[in-house]
Amino acid sequence: MTARRLVAVASAIAVLGAFPAAGAAATRATPSVVIYRDGVEDPEALTSSLEHKLGLGVNYRYDAAVDGFAGNLTDAQVEALKSNPDVASVEPDKTFTAAGLVPTASGEAVQPGVRRIAAASKTQVHEAADVGVAILDTGIDLANTDLNAANGKNCISATKSANDDNGHGTHVAGIVAARNNGSGVAGVAPGTKLYSVKVLNARGSGTLSQILCGIDWVTANADALNIKVANMSLVGPGANDDKCGYLIVDSQHRAICKSTAAGVSYVAAAGNSAMSFGTTIPAAYPEVLTATAMSDTDGAAGGVGAAPSCKKGERDDRYATYSNFAVTASQQDHAVAAPGTCVVSDKPGGGVATYYGTSQAAPHVAGTVALCLGNGGTAGPCKGLTSAAIIQKIRGDAAATATPSNGFVGDPLAPVIGKYFGSLVAAGGY
Repeated sequence: MTARRLVAVASAIAVLGAFPAAGAAATRATPSVVIYRDGVEDPEALTSSLEHKLGLGVNYRYDAAVDGFAGNLTDAQVEALKSNPDVASVEPDKTFTAAGLVPTASGEAVQPGVRRIAAASKTQVHEAADVGVAILDTGIDLANTDLNAANGKNCISATKSANDDNGHGTHVAGIVAARNNGSGVAGVAPGTKLYSVKVLNARGSGTLSQILCGIDWVTANADALNIKVANMSLVGPGANDDKCGYLIVDSQHRAICKSTAAGVSYVAAAGNSAMSFGTTIPAAYPEVLTATAMSDTDGAAGGVGAAPSCKKGERDDRYATYSNFAVTASQQDHAVAAPGTCVVSDKPGGGVATYYGTSQAAPHVAGTVALCLGNGGTAGPCKGLTSAAIIQKIRGDAAATATPSNGFVGDPLAPVIGKYFGSLVAAGGY
């Protein structure tokens, strides 16, 4: 089956307004993200003032994860903003795509991956987690009765609900929390409250400004809605500067750092390019728990399961050949593995579909983090920990559970030279 890469190019739109001077010819405008310096007292008022003074076309306003705005800016407007002492950075908007690779086949209703990480057995499953999980993706099918999903924020079209028009987000949501209701599939944390945050369009792509819109919404609503986990099964080009994006001007990194400080734990897909995730964001950020992918077809260790049916070249209980991986020690310190190949989960309109990719590994991990925070009314071992401590708790428990007989080819006990995938995430203890 051939994998599809979803690529979108943001179009440039000319901005008309008071700047440059009236009568000047229309000037090329570039989608851009503007971030204010820390300590700006009233970012909303500053944006309105700049909008009026420079004739800006403002598309998104941010005041939670970061302070600033996104819009289409001419070169002259960019220079004027860069010289403003209240502006910390101006960077081009860029495109991110869903990290999943989307086959068309549907599959069995029982999900081996959930069993493989000990989140469930054939006869028992977990109760719902006691926290909310935000799914930053193509949206969630809000009418799907297999999901306890609520409308969060549509950053693609502000006048519409965050309903899924692609399928990727619903599939991811089902892996996290499909209900234990006797039909379809059961997720890692069945029935957990999900919040749909649509940052990717119907083609599975979105821009930096739209992703910032989603992170900003999660940060602003985390306390009120008890959102403690956010899943980002999406990828874009970038790197980690170990300074929360302040050194290389990365507003997404800056936003995630502020959001994690507000108590939200982020899980990110490592990406599907069979290379180091050090050049993929948000996977490269040390503040996120990065999920690499392995393959499991029978829900058990041992490597005796059949070869995955939807993706040639993969094998049971082996690292996924498409998965990105860690290389440096700092990358390894926030990496963990999860099933990602031929995963069966919900699709829009009901029923199930089969996908593969690190997009599917990430929600296995996000559901595990949610369980670790507490489920069934019982506080879990992650409750009260910082996001950084939760990353190490999840990784530490995964490593403590691993043995040569229950692991997979590519984990730290059966390593592949030059490629670190991490231990298999372990939900059984939560």
